[in-house]
Amino acid sequence: MQQIINFFIKNSTKLLFLLLLVISFVLVLRTHTFHKSSFISSANGVTGYVYENVNDLKEYMRLKTENDALVLENALLKKQAFNSAVITDSIPIELPILTTSEEIYNVIVAKVIKNEFTTKENYLTIKGGEREGITKDLGVINSNGIVGIIQKSSTKYSTVQSILNAKSKINAKIKGSNHFGTLQWDGKSTGYVQLNDIPRLAELFQGDTIVTGGISDIFPENIPIGTIEKAYTTESSNYFTIEVKLFNDMTNLGYVYVIKNNDIEEINELEEATRNE
Repeated sequence: MQQIINFFIKNSTKLLFLLLLVISFVLVLRTHTFHKSSFISSANGVTGYVYENVNDLKEYMRLKTENDALVLENALLKKQAFNSAVITDSIPIELPILTTSEEIYNVIVAKVIKNEFTTKENYLTIKGGEREGITKDLGVINSNGIVGIIQKSSTKYSTVQSILNAKSKINAKIKGSNHFGTLQWDGKSTGYVQLNDIPRLAELFQGDTIVTGGISDIFPENIPIGTIEKAYTTESSNYFTIEVKLFNDMTNLGYVYVIKNNDIEEINELEEATRNE
């Protein structure tokens, strides 16, 4: 207590000055409209600036939650599209509405936690595994197109054979045609893959879209892959090699969608039984 009293005595002059300054300031604001309005305007400006920045910070903090929600919503839309329509030249042909037990495809959201793209045999690691229903040989895509195929899975994680992998072979075709080929990667540019075995009689143009062929059980038909950059062949060959510019930036991947064909086991069993007859 004595220390507090000593403080006031020691700083009495300064404290008195501050008190008089505050009183003077209040009297000026009360008796002069101009000064009062100027002060209020300045205070509102400062307050508005603070509120604006606080709000921006809150919105930024909400981005992850909103992004997660959008990813889940997009997965649901893709699932509905794969199960309720056949896409032909970007025109959906509606089929009868399927019940849950009749759905052919399921879409599972996963997050990329590791992405290789600097070797000839690149793989990704995603957070999502057998616990979520992810198993070997399921197709992986994102909002821009195909990403790869599930190589292995554990309880909580899976590895993906990237389309930027020299071992990868994916059925693909020229959009709007029935000319099919095999999509592979020559190990050079991360922005391009090659489509082989397209017959020379096929009509194609620079800028034409390449999509999944739908012949395999891994990817539904007509998932975007990229566009034709150029095509070349040799006199001794009856097939084109097409340079395909990818829609996807394979060096920058976040969330992906794993496509599960619910009928795959039945199809495999039927085909195996047919071969063994």
